[in-house]
Amino acid sequence: MLDSQQAQRSTTVPLVVDLDGTLTPTDTLVESVLLLAKHSAPDLLKLPFWLLRGREHLKSEIARRVTISPDALPYREDLLDYLRAEKAGGRELVLATAAHRSIAEPVAAHLALFDRVLATDETRNLKGSNKLAAIRAEVGPEFAYAGDSAADLAVWEGAQAAVLVGASHAVTRTVRARHAVEKEFPKPAAGLATWRKALRVHQWAKNVLLFVPLLTAFSFAPEHVATMLLAFLCFSGAASATYIANDLWDLGNDRRHPRKKLRPFASGALPITSGVLAALLLLAGSFALASTINKGFVAMLLSYVVLTTAYSWWLKERVLLDVLMLSTLYTMRIVTGSVAVGIHTTSWLLAFSLFVFLSLALVKRCSELQLMQQRGQASAHGRDYHVVDLAVLWPMGLASALAAVVVLGLFINAAETEARYASPVLLWGLAALMIYWLGRLWIKTARGEMDDDPVLYALKDRGSRVALALMVVVAVCAHYLDVKALFA
Repeated sequence: MLDSQQAQRSTTVPLVVDLDGTLTPTDTLVESVLLLAKHSAPDLLKLPFWLLRGREHLKSEIARRVTISPDALPYREDLLDYLRAEKAGGRELVLATAAHRSIAEPVAAHLALFDRVLATDETRNLKGSNKLAAIRAEVGPEFAYAGDSAADLAVWEGAQAAVLVGASHAVTRTVRARHAVEKEFPKPAAGLATWRKALRVHQWAKNVLLFVPLLTAFSFAPEHVATMLLAFLCFSGAASATYIANDLWDLGNDRRHPRKKLRPFASGALPITSGVLAALLLLAGSFALASTINKGFVAMLLSYVVLTTAYSWWLKERVLLDVLMLSTLYTMRIVTGSVAVGIHTTSWLLAFSLFVFLSLALVKRCSELQLMQQRGQASAHGRDYHVVDLAVLWPMGLASALAAVVVLGLFINAAETEARYASPVLLWGLAALMIYWLGRLWIKTARGEMDDDPVLYALKDRGSRVALALMVVVAVCAHYLDVKALFA
């Protein structure tokens, strides 16, 4: 590394800053392709032909079809703080990027930091030696450069100093050995915790619903349990793949959400390309394992993936259709468990599940709308919901909860229940617990204490855990315990 005095002298020359991977941790070209897939999927077939005419032509064609909003991009806040301090000290700042000018210029206007903008246009792709030539022509021979990748080494060769932003160890070593380093901004490590968050491992708890048929049928044969554990792994892997796809599909909306903007892909902690690869590997592994169970389970898993994708790409933006789909997806887990081990699913269980999960889905929406109401927002971005819809959704959710209890009551008095349970009368205790639990969730929602996902909230909430545990105890007692015999 060159001496620190030389690095300090470099602060008097203009600082040229890269965009992709530097100013923002994401890649705007990849995000543009993702937007193209979302808004004009048939144009994806044209990408190879555009690329044959050069990367500048590719980027220009994509720019004609999609627009990235600068306020929907994540930025390196530590670098921005440094740039603001340099700007306040009178230093000239220049944005020079291989991103298309339709992206670079709005970003520069949004941040209000840069004196000049150099970017890719229809005639040249501003990367590597092309970028160096453009900087020399526009800025002059003396400048410092902030970059992150091996592609920036050619630019650093002509710079008086380097600012390293999230650079790899190999790039950092090379730059330190050849150039004066003015400032370093290390890249936060994306370890197992980051990937666990991206895969939403905590959401795997929902797949415990696969085991419901074993519980309702009181069939705990070792082979059934082993099959269900394998089914749990398949469903969890496929679910994680769809969660990643959903996060990538909904990047813009997530970045405008107070909590979702911290998700790994929305924040730029993980690259989009890694997410695509991980999703494909998870899907392939899940279906490979599923094929060892039975064809019916493979079909149910495929149906789940298709419906989840439809929800993520389209139905989640449609009022009421989204909550109906959520309740269907929860119920599908129970049906899939039945298919995996060959246990019949009764119409009672299906009806009860649909009403319960519809109520929980409406809890989720009401919680989100209540949060928006507290923040003074009138509608949800990217969803066809308005705060005034609470007047309809709230009673609808409570009605669904009570409808589930009514179905349970009718089941208790059904002839098949008399034949299956030793003491069906005890199941009224289950009905009472259901009223308490569902009512508790709605009260927590009214108080603004509900998380985005009521199922996960129930697993963390002590009152809910106790109620759910007591439900299992009551169901087991009703099945095995003959109350009449005890008092005979």
